[in-house]
Amino acid sequence: MGDSEEYPQHPVYDKNTIEFITVAAEYCSFIERCAGMSERVFLDKMSKLLPLLYLKMSLLPDMDTSSLSDLTTYVSERQYDAVRTQIQAIISEHDEYLEVFQEDMKYSDTPIVASISENLADVYQQLRDMIGNFQSADLAIMNDSLISCADEFRNYWGQSALNALRAIHNILYSDEDLSEEEGFGEAQDEVDFFND
Repeated sequence: MGDSEEYPQHPVYDKNTIEFITVAAEYCSFIERCAGMSERVFLDKMSKLLPLLYLKMSLLPDMDTSSLSDLTTYVSERQYDAVRTQIQAIISEHDEYLEVFQEDMKYSDTPIVASISENLADVYQQLRDMIGNFQSADLAIMNDSLISCADEFRNYWGQSALNALRAIHNILYSDEDLSEEEGFGEAQDEVDFFND
């Protein structure tokens, strides 16, 4: 059996993998074009994308062991900061929330402040790096990028996504007025996320 006949059986071509990649790409695309969006529209979309992303990630098939491919980092520190700042401008005073699901919390007498924009930028960074590597169409790199993304999900960005969702839920369903005007917050220069 040739390589081309084996590929469709590989977990990177599984229906659940394709669905996860599709939702991850939608998340990244939305984040990259959210500048100037109203707070309500932005938070409403995040309240739908984050749980879908979490669900699709949890349904990924077991991946083959890593081939130890060299994975490329696609999101630079400048791009990460641009994403975080862009989100922070949209949600402005609602960005910070008190964090309770943090390891340091059990040793702290004071509340720990966290940031929705940082949580969402963390998720973006993991997904964008995975998608960039996945686009190589090299089976070993695609496999390893999914393994890396799944490991980071278990250890880090899965909790970031849930923490942001919890804070977003609190904002959307509180009695506070949210901006529904486009362009709320300071407009940020768009970053060319693919060619930086």
